[in-house]
Amino acid sequence: MKQMNCPLNGLRNISEFIYGGEYHPMPDPQQCDKREWVEHVFFHENAAGEVTEWWCHSATSYWFLARRNSITDEIIETFPASKLFNKRVDFSAAQGES
Repeated sequence: MKQMNCPLNGLRNISEFIYGGEYHPMPDPQQCDKREWVEHVFFHENAAGEVTEWWCHSATSYWFLARRNSITDEIIETFPASKLFNKRVDFSAAQGES
């Protein structure tokens, strides 16, 4: 049975998790142009090897990040999103663009 360590709930069966996609740093919504934002949202590297991915523990709706080797499927580490995100992003000012 494959297991994953949830930073909030500990070691759990892999069937309790939902894959959320590849993590890639978000551009500054106040400074980027539309093309850069579209590329951030829709284009992903899908690289072979070590990648950082979003995962969700479905029973608790807890989102976190995992470093995983996409070739061997080995989970290297899991960690809370707060390790990378330490402040809120204000999107309201960027919404005024057309």
